[in-house]
Amino acid sequence: MTENNYFQEHMPGNVCFGCGADHPEGLQIKSFWEGSAAICHWQPEEKYRGWPRLLNGGIMATIIDCHCMGTAMAYAYQQEDRDFDSTPLYRYATGGLKVKYLKPTPTKDLITLRAQVIEYHQRKIIMTCTLESRGMIMAEAEVIAIQVYDSSKSNETNQFK
Repeated sequence: MTENNYFQEHMPGNVCFGCGADHPEGLQIKSFWEGSAAICHWQPEEKYRGWPRLLNGGIMATIIDCHCMGTAMAYAYQQEDRDFDSTPLYRYATGGLKVKYLKPTPTKDLITLRAQVIEYHQRKIIMTCTLESRGMIMAEAEVIAIQVYDSSKSNETNQFK
C-alpha cells in the first residue's frame, strides 16, 4: 500500500485549477498521509490575495475542496487495501462544502491543510478539514465527497470520463 506519495500524482489527466498536475498555471497542491490525517503544505503567493497580504477566501475554499477530493480518493483506496496506481480508478467531486472562516490568513506564511475522514460510505465520504497558518486554525470546513467515476463501470454509470 502506498502511503507517502502525493495523492495528486496518481490522478492522470487532472487539469483542475486547484490540484491538477496537468494545469501549469494552477495551485498545484500536494496531499499525503500522516497517520490517519491527510496533510497538504502550500505556500500562497501575493497574487492570491483578497486584500493586501491576506489570502482570498475563494482560494482558501479551493485548496480545502481539492485537498479533500484527493483525500477521498486516497481513503477509498486505503479501505480496499490497494495502491494508488491499481484499478479500478476512482474520482470524487464535491457534494458539499461548508467553510467557516475564523481569522484573516496571511499570504506570506505556509498553509497547512489537515483533513480527517469522519464517515465512509464508498460513494459518499464526509470529512472535516482545517486550514492552518502560523500554528493557528484560520478556517475549518465540513466537506462531502461523492464518487463520480469508477473505471470498472460502463460510461453510462460514470458522471464524467
